[in-house]
Amino acid sequence: MKKPFRLVYYTATIISLGWCILTVMVEINGPEKSWDFGDKDARESVLIVYDPDPFYNLDEQVCLAFATVLAKQGMRVKVASVSAAKDLEFSGFNVYVFCANTYNWAPDWALTRYIKEQKSLNKKPVIAVTLGSGSTRISQKKLEQLIIRTEGRIIDSRSFWLMRPNDEAQTKESNVQIALSRVRNWAELLAPKIMQAN
Repeated sequence: MKKPFRLVYYTATIISLGWCILTVMVEINGPEKSWDFGDKDARESVLIVYDPDPFYNLDEQVCLAFATVLAKQGMRVKVASVSAAKDLEFSGFNVYVFCANTYNWAPDWALTRYIKEQKSLNKKPVIAVTLGSGSTRISQKKLEQLIIRTEGRIIDSRSFWLMRPNDEAQTKESNVQIALSRVRNWAELLAPKIMQAN
């Protein structure tokens, strides 16, 4: 094998191996985490499920921001990582929020497995949240299709980004803070829809 081809071969092999290792690291189920918000006797109960990203916690921040707003609107909200959500009675909630991280242009395996394990969402209202460093269009579409296949009724779906600007007009502001502000505003707009959805 000639030297230039050998160099290309070894470089491609190392990159591929590194990519595979990174994929396994981010795709395995994260730790058990859960939080409770709002009145435990509230009529509306919301389950927010995500799988913790091992490097960035935008997913966790988004879920907690969403939960805080809904709790202020009089709902009982449970935020749980996939590992913690497996021990919950899934049917005990009125509304579901699925927050997926994007890896390799697809929603993370842990969350997609969790949704598939429920077999049927029984036409209950679902809110889809797709997070990623930048491009999330394909991942968002795949998440929505999975929810529809499992008989969920999507009442809204949005994407938020870690690296790509969440607001082109505020490029000097922290991108994460802009994402969280948008999530809070979105949750406030969704609260009446959630109340009417059941």
